[in-house]
Amino acid sequence: MRPDTPAENVDHTAEAARLERTAGRYPEDAEALLLQAAAHLELADARPAATALYDRLLATPDTLENAPLVRALKASNLWEYDHEAEARAIIDGIRTTAPRDPAPWVIVAESLESHDELEAAHDTFTEAATLLLTDIAEPPYATHPLLFGRHRVRRMLGLPHDDWDAVADTLHSSPISLDELHDPKRVWSLGSDNPAELEAEISRLRAELGTYREALSRPFPVAVLHWPATELTELLSAYPDLTTEYPSHPEHLSTIESSLRELSASGTGNLGIVTGTVPSYEAFAASEGSSPGDTTLLPQYATTLAARGRAVAWPPQRTSDCWCGLEQPYDACHGV
Repeated sequence: MRPDTPAENVDHTAEAARLERTAGRYPEDAEALLLQAAAHLELADARPAATALYDRLLATPDTLENAPLVRALKASNLWEYDHEAEARAIIDGIRTTAPRDPAPWVIVAESLESHDELEAAHDTFTEAATLLLTDIAEPPYATHPLLFGRHRVRRMLGLPHDDWDAVADTLHSSPISLDELHDPKRVWSLGSDNPAELEAEISRLRAELGTYREALSRPFPVAVLHWPATELTELLSAYPDLTTEYPSHPEHLSTIESSLRELSASGTGNLGIVTGTVPSYEAFAASEGSSPGDTTLLPQYATTLAARGRAVAWPPQRTSDCWCGLEQPYDACHGV
């Protein structure tokens, strides 16, 4: 969500204004665009203005796709300019409502951690892991920061490894182990005159940078396009050439699940599903100067929706509603 470009190389205030104007033109993407604008304002140290954008979004909570995320970002921002009491109240509210999305948990836990509230940060990370990952064989990509953050805080608290730490170790792909990266004694090596210690620290920093770059290389999920039944009927009625791509709606749903499982089995992480609509697809085709009946546009449309923050992470929790919209638990529907 947050731009990583150094402030000295970007006019973050101007970029925030541009994103606000874009949000006015594309109201269906306003939530994602305004969150990016608020992030730019935070980087420009215009934190009250960022809070104003968060409040603007929260003024219509029923239209938000991820209200807990907006509240978490607001709390983190408030604490950075001495509104600690309000930030704590928001964080307590998020923990009480227990959102099913890992992102708000990560943001509030890291906010607590950055203000030396290590015990509270540990409890928050643990609550989230217990809620979202109990009985989950393979933690989804979006939950990895929960486990890595919890591991980091436990190392700073001097706590022994537990089962969640072991899971974090298996998910970590860097050549430098999490134990070494999260070693609280690392700070001492920065002031050391020992060349070996300094060289080891440089290696650890390179490993962290590599992990960070890997995460940035895919800022949005690899997404598969999903058409609800009514939308697919309308699509095929208007553009019958797409019947070869979508012989039937049940087959379309089965293809989505099998495609995602194949991608997961091949080692591809951060997978998601984007839901298309005919008007949106027609507008996209027009912007590309092409016909909606062109099948080569479909993956481009899916990628564009994912880049706009429209993707839902796959797989869902086993007991959560299935992604297909049939209001059945995933493990009793396409997760069988």
